[in-house]
Amino acid sequence: MFKTAIRFLSYDKPKSLGALAGIVISIFLVGQQLGIFLFLTGAMKAIVENNKEYVWVVDPKTRNANQLALLDVRIGRQIESLPGVRKVHQVVISAAAAKFEDGTTAAMTLVGTEAPGFAGGPWNLAGTKEEDMLPDGAIITEIFDSKLFGDLKRGEYFELNGRRVYNAGQTKGIRAFGGAPYAFTTIERARAIGGFPETKASLFLVEWDSTAKHTEVIDAINASIANVRAWDATEFAATTVSTVLGSSGIAISIGSLILFAVISGFVIIGLTLYSAAIDRLRDYGTLKAIGASNGYIARLILTQAGILAFVGFLLGRLLVEGFKSGVANTGVLYEYPMSIQVSFFFLTFFIAVGGSIFAIRKIARLEPAQVFRG
Repeated sequence: MFKTAIRFLSYDKPKSLGALAGIVISIFLVGQQLGIFLFLTGAMKAIVENNKEYVWVVDPKTRNANQLALLDVRIGRQIESLPGVRKVHQVVISAAAAKFEDGTTAAMTLVGTEAPGFAGGPWNLAGTKEEDMLPDGAIITEIFDSKLFGDLKRGEYFELNGRRVYNAGQTKGIRAFGGAPYAFTTIERARAIGGFPETKASLFLVEWDSTAKHTEVIDAINASIANVRAWDATEFAATTVSTVLGSSGIAISIGSLILFAVISGFVIIGLTLYSAAIDRLRDYGTLKAIGASNGYIARLILTQAGILAFVGFLLGRLLVEGFKSGVANTGVLYEYPMSIQVSFFFLTFFIAVGGSIFAIRKIARLEPAQVFRG
């Protein structure tokens, strides 16, 4: 069966290559769009995902970690008095305008965290320590945003909201969503630069002790403290993504592109294999005339589709990985979960096998005597 399928494919190389190209293009487009989607959703929840070891406490109406309301710092002290709570960390997030030595201007989202733990960031440090934020004027920026910052190097000075600061170090791969790039400093400096009231915080990150479960701490905060809501970090990250996707056209836009990529691959494969079957009617008719059943013919065509799918999957994945490596150099970083990689494989076979149905139906209706008529 396999050798026969190979012979049929090699009989008309242009059509076989056309079907193969349809599979490769479909897989590449699907992989590309999924990669962009993973990157965007990762950016949406980045600050939460990288602080999953804490209970998150925010305004009760907040469903998006990228849009936070101010909280009274006294709430942090109330939370710290609850049973099972070991430590409460304040985090300040404020907007700032930067001006660099070459005249370039840019916006920054300044994240201020408390020493010595620096709960809330920075993370993904590139040759930098959290303590590098402690000296006067120290700011940690993102290496992939350096072009936006006038090609800012480590140790270089610039202005932030009119204050002279310097680039004390860099992170690598911290991407903000829908706003200015993240920069990190101490909570005191973030308040001073951003004009942030000392009596306010953007959020609280809560550590719990060994005497309690984090779910118990969440329940205690929500039951005891007014005008806040405590979240499990994983749940808050998922809620942030669903909120952003629900209020934007990202999911519809990317989803429609993926759908059309699958449909186009399905149609290309279907038409190509159908055309190839028409060209080989005499061959298929001869097989039926010497006793081959419709089931055998169907398996033969499916085997051809399977061969194309396997080769197409390998080539498509190579192109997808090439795209992933290329955009990584610009800071678009993401990883395909194993579930998605497995889905690529099954999607490839779905496109190829589904497209072969057109050819199978045509051959199934073929009467062997037809191919011998003048």
